[in-house]
Amino acid sequence: FGMFCFVKILLQSVVAVALLSVANPWSPARAEDVRRGPLKDLNGFFPFVPPASAPAWPPRREAVQRRVLVAQGLWPAPTKTPLQPVIHGRIDRGDYTVEKVYFESVPGLFVTGNLYRPAHVTGKAPGVLFAHGHWPDARLSDEPREKLLAAIASGAERFEQGGRSSFQALCVQLARMGCVVWHWDMLGASDCRQLSPQLVHEFAKQRPEMNAREGWGFYSPQAEARLQNIMGLQTWNAVRSLDFLLSLPEVDPKRIAMTGASGGGTQTMMLAGIDDRIALSYPVVMVSTAMQGGCTCENAPLLRIGTGNVEFAALFAPKPQGMNTADDWTRELATKGFPELRRLYKLLGHERDVALQRGEHFPHNYNAVTRSGFFEFLNDRFRLGHESPVIERDYEPLARGQLSVWDAAHPAPPAGDPDFEKRLLNWLSADAAAQLETEAATPEGRARTIRPAVEVLVGRTLADAGDATWEAGAKTAADGHLQIEGLLRNTTHGAEVPVTWLHPRDWNGDVVIWLDGAGRRGIEDAAGHPIGPVANLLAAGATVVGADLFRQTDPAPVANRLVANPREVAAYTYGYNHSLFAQRVHDVLTLLSYLQHGDTEGRPRPKRILLAACGDAGPVAAVALAVGGDAVARAAIDTGGFRFANLTDWRDAMFLPGGAKYLDLPGMLALRAPQPLWLTGEGETAPAVVAAAYRDQASALDMFSGVKEKSAAAAAAWILQAPP
Repeated sequence: FGMFCFVKILLQSVVAVALLSVANPWSPARAEDVRRGPLKDLNGFFPFVPPASAPAWPPRREAVQRRVLVAQGLWPAPTKTPLQPVIHGRIDRGDYTVEKVYFESVPGLFVTGNLYRPAHVTGKAPGVLFAHGHWPDARLSDEPREKLLAAIASGAERFEQGGRSSFQALCVQLARMGCVVWHWDMLGASDCRQLSPQLVHEFAKQRPEMNAREGWGFYSPQAEARLQNIMGLQTWNAVRSLDFLLSLPEVDPKRIAMTGASGGGTQTMMLAGIDDRIALSYPVVMVSTAMQGGCTCENAPLLRIGTGNVEFAALFAPKPQGMNTADDWTRELATKGFPELRRLYKLLGHERDVALQRGEHFPHNYNAVTRSGFFEFLNDRFRLGHESPVIERDYEPLARGQLSVWDAAHPAPPAGDPDFEKRLLNWLSADAAAQLETEAATPEGRARTIRPAVEVLVGRTLADAGDATWEAGAKTAADGHLQIEGLLRNTTHGAEVPVTWLHPRDWNGDVVIWLDGAGRRGIEDAAGHPIGPVANLLAAGATVVGADLFRQTDPAPVANRLVANPREVAAYTYGYNHSLFAQRVHDVLTLLSYLQHGDTEGRPRPKRILLAACGDAGPVAAVALAVGGDAVARAAIDTGGFRFANLTDWRDAMFLPGGAKYLDLPGMLALRAPQPLWLTGEGETAPAVVAAAYRDQASALDMFSGVKEKSAAAAAAWILQAPP
């Protein structure tokens, strides 16, 4: 060009002008992308940072609640079908009764447990949900005598008889205090064996026979792509347990409490955090900034990215909540986590309503000392009127046969039946799809249900894409344009995007982001010259931007990295880390954010941001558009017919947890409406959900079904069109 042309281009181009202010050129050796660092796992550090002001809490609370619901497959919630409860086998113990109960949380899946009621109820009685944790035999447990005597000697228990079952002891005492108590089984425990204990709590190896496009099982790529997980099903059982408890005429709907220890503490935090019907929460030995829950029933993809158990407990604020410490992962709660919870409660004007019971001298437990803390808290907050302190009394435990809900008149359903597992997931999938298709039919439904969910899957929107700075590398004058290599550094999130900018001699104000599965070299041919469609864009006066999305240029094969856990369970990785697909979407958002804002204050910005994407970058760009607002004026996407549901390995670089649930890629493309969209790779007609979204904007959707060799040229020509 000569110096005159070089300066002219720099003055005209939003990006090239920004380069002048950079002192230190970028080189590949300087790359410091934090995403290449160690992965986070369930044993990481999960601090809770309270909001700076009370008004800042509701939006954060809503975002975390949504993450909890989406991650567990409860957004939208399954259809509430009739519970059809069966209550039988009443045992009268004088001042309380015990009954056997089972009901259906979804068609064919039975929730089993015992109902404890006070013998004499005046008015409405408080209700208590009790979720047990990972103890042998759980609800049906009977502590070995040697362990019981050791517990008595340490002060953990008081009675040789009643101490045989800490679970029955809690239920009996609460019934004696005037509460109706529902104590139910975790999946795979006691009487709830339709899904085996090995599947629910001990799953370790993928099952090829359960990895199928039709008839899949838990932990498979198909299940993870639909956010079908044991934790979510267990939370749904808790929701339906609350429904059952509230169906009892003597239960006071304004005084419902929930408690549980270990895995039951996790269940308590989950239900209390998402269901406003709970009035008091008491999670035991689980609220912690350390280990977050090691069982497969306590983990779900997406769940703890950017959050953790202390913040899950915080979701219940400002309602009354107690918790405790023990000589386990909760031992530091008094100094790490609880002060922040108390600060939140104080900020909301309810400092007295959060309590911590110290117990680091005891191992992991729900022993008599811990139970007494719950009794006192419940007695005070629900105004039960019992003398303080509440002293637990001895009782005669019921034997296993007296508690078990199944007998000759009430036969147990088949245990561990793989066909039942497949039918269950098929019902959940069909039920969710029916609801989502209805929501996708209207702009309001898409905004209400699908867009918020996709934002969780991606973990970021354009609004929080972060601040980016530009670091320039080599500049080369070519025939009719200037080529600049460099790096976009996302200073908010610590990510880096290698970029190539091609600037025409006479810039018309358009910037085209050209994304290719080969990365930024996709804008060049083998000789290093712009490929035909890109040359056409430059000739028309548009700046073209090519980018290496995260790990696109890594040596093949590229797959998601996994945390160091021998169990082949997706949640252990994706429950704490973004998938590679999501990280690539983040890179597209970084590009969009920089072009919209960048470091070019007071200088020209693009008149239009345009986008074209093909290869593996096509689906990535489609998802970025779904959460990118209206930043892109015109977009051309070659999907290649990609569907998340077709992946057979959740380690695949294209895997996105939940990617298939929200009507797969077409559901995300529909979120682009009514902004102009050119689509190829889908045949001659648009997918139904996309066509419906664009029904009233016919000129905004253009389908291309010509030969693939001509699709890139057609895309380039289409995106340059001016709006009608």
